[in-house]
Amino acid sequence: MKTLPLYFFIAFLFLACTASDQETTTTNKQKNKEAKFVSIDNDGNTIEQRFKVPDGYERTNIPENSFGNYLRKLPLKKEGSPVLYFDGQVKNNHGVYAGVVDMELDKLNLQQCADAVMRLRGEYLFKEKRYGEIKFNYLSDGKPRYFNAYAKGDLSYSKFRKYMIQIFSYANTASLRDELPPRPIMEMEIGDTFIQKGRPYGHAVIVVDMAINRSTSQKIYLLAQSYMPAQDTQILLNPMNKPLSPWYELGVKSVMTPEWSFTSGDLRHF
Repeated sequence: MKTLPLYFFIAFLFLACTASDQETTTTNKQKNKEAKFVSIDNDGNTIEQRFKVPDGYERTNIPENSFGNYLRKLPLKKEGSPVLYFDGQVKNNHGVYAGVVDMELDKLNLQQCADAVMRLRGEYLFKEKRYGEIKFNYLSDGKPRYFNAYAKGDLSYSKFRKYMIQIFSYANTASLRDELPPRPIMEMEIGDTFIQKGRPYGHAVIVVDMAINRSTSQKIYLLAQSYMPAQDTQILLNPMNKPLSPWYELGVKSVMTPEWSFTSGDLRHF
């Protein structure tokens, strides 16, 4: 085989690199064209007001007094507010969340991941005065502890908060996962929770909003979490799809959050 002159070889490399660059540029343009633009209203005071849906999407229809609507309307701290630990210190990892839920945190290292989920569920039921439905299972025996039994007629909010502190002390991700029935991933609803037991630690995040593209039927959702040590509940960023973040696309693949990875089989519901 004959050897090509050096200038032919250099010209070949130049053309090859140019073609590769053009191909990369075209690919990037296609990706940018496909990227979903998400608008965030920094002045919005609730999840619904602050996190706008991408073009072509609209929020799912849910009953006014539902758990889903309660979550969608959760108040948020002022844009840029940091997540605080139970002792007032600032969470170091700022690249995790897009907003912070404005809800008082006890000065105890108790309201962690599953605890925050139970707190939201309990707060909703208390707000709706559905006191008899407020109950969570203990890890020790798997049996429910009811707010009504604990309250003994005192249905004040302060009594409810004391009840929740007790629940935080004796329930966790393992007990909550065992308590809640599974939900097929494609049937997800607001209020559903991804939960893993873990060894020794698990994690839980809760779906706090959803939207749908009426043309393609594609659904997207927002996630919230607390973590260890106990800290403010936060709206999670989507590290796998930054143009869509903080929204996540609903699908059967694993769900990668900034601090944990879940499978579709981890979805549970109240």
